[in-house]
Amino acid sequence: MSRLVVVSNRIADPRKSAAGGLAVALGAALAETGGLWFGTSGNVVDGASADGPPQLQRAGRVTLATVDLGREDHDRYYRGYSNGVLWPVFHYRLDLADFEAGHLDGYRRVNRLFAQRLQPLLRPDDLVWVHDYHLIPLAAELRALGCTQRIGFFLHIPVPPPLILAAIPAHEWLMRALFAYDLVGVQSQADLTHLTRYLLNEARAEQIGEHVFGAFNRQLRAGAFPIGIDVDEFAALTDGAEAREMLATLREQYARRELLAGVDRLDYSKGLPQRVRAFRHLLEHHPDARHRATLIQVAAPSREDVPSYADIRRELEGLCGAVNGDFGDIDWMPVRHIHRTVARRRVPGLYRAARVGLVTPLRDGMNLVAKEFVAAQDPADPGVLVLSRFAGAAEQMREALLVNPYDTQATAEAIRAALQMPLEERRQRHARLLEGIRAQDVHWWRRRFLEMLTQGGG
Repeated sequence: MSRLVVVSNRIADPRKSAAGGLAVALGAALAETGGLWFGTSGNVVDGASADGPPQLQRAGRVTLATVDLGREDHDRYYRGYSNGVLWPVFHYRLDLADFEAGHLDGYRRVNRLFAQRLQPLLRPDDLVWVHDYHLIPLAAELRALGCTQRIGFFLHIPVPPPLILAAIPAHEWLMRALFAYDLVGVQSQADLTHLTRYLLNEARAEQIGEHVFGAFNRQLRAGAFPIGIDVDEFAALTDGAEAREMLATLREQYARRELLAGVDRLDYSKGLPQRVRAFRHLLEHHPDARHRATLIQVAAPSREDVPSYADIRRELEGLCGAVNGDFGDIDWMPVRHIHRTVARRRVPGLYRAARVGLVTPLRDGMNLVAKEFVAAQDPADPGVLVLSRFAGAAEQMREALLVNPYDTQATAEAIRAALQMPLEERRQRHARLLEGIRAQDVHWWRRRFLEMLTQGGG
């Protein structure tokens, strides 16, 4: 059996309690055959990136291999190109992309460094699985060093339409690099459609078979592999002491209220200002919701040194303050805005306490919060998921109340419908959603991708 090698920008130790479902799932796959997880350490050092072999650490049958990045490499590869160009473009935000900064050379340099540090650790029959937009050219760099292993790539963020992709300077080089992979996975059928159109129209690829393309003397297979969560692992968290304590506290403090919960990173893709505007519209046009509904919005800090993120924080705080000032009372604050990270073990308690879960991004590759909210619910008295149709999860989770987050009025009406939904309908919707996320959980996702990578076919 081939050994699995996982490559990502950052690694996670699957033994640690803070590790998420993805880390646990990948760790389990790595442990089956004895595996290697390669990525940066998270340490940013003064001067150049560290020379010499990676730092190795054993985690059971898994080897964790890390490299330190120098300040300039980190700033150009991670902050500059990955998050200053690729992140906004892939989320349809050309207006926020910094095309003039010249960070592409740093992005190429770090991917070359990754390849040079990883190549000596590889065995001839390894399966290599590369993750996300930080490392699109990694396979091309490995091929240039003579690597012939099967290499797969999974993109966790959305794929925009071809003309948006084509706005990236040197986009031809970037997408040509995809053909160094044997298999490219995306989150949704919509993403796969956009990728297919790009490869055919912009890369001039030939379609050889179903989702098989030829160009640059290589063949590439593409597929949609919607990522899931570890439902049992998250259910165990929900039954844990910290989650139960959170649930008890919220039920005591908000005994006379119905909670709406949003848990997001503070990012312009998450639609947080639009969400607060919809909640405001609900209060303005449906007075019965006043003193009844409270929105708890967790907006965890993210890239706070980037101007666009500072802007959205100011906008969000202003909107929340205005709602509280205009509608709040001595005994009721409509919005509780929390600008910090809430411990993962406590979050399921918030989900279970909520009558409505709000997952309303403007664009998202998948959004696992939607699936976690469903997994945390009490089947006897479940909350209702209000989900953006622009989240990748919407393709699978049709029993949620799907909304257009740009439509303030319609989103507000969906929230009202969720608050008023009868118990039997809530139970039916939840049962179907839970069945779906169990059938296509993170282990299903991992097995399906690796089976196709191993087979080299559909």
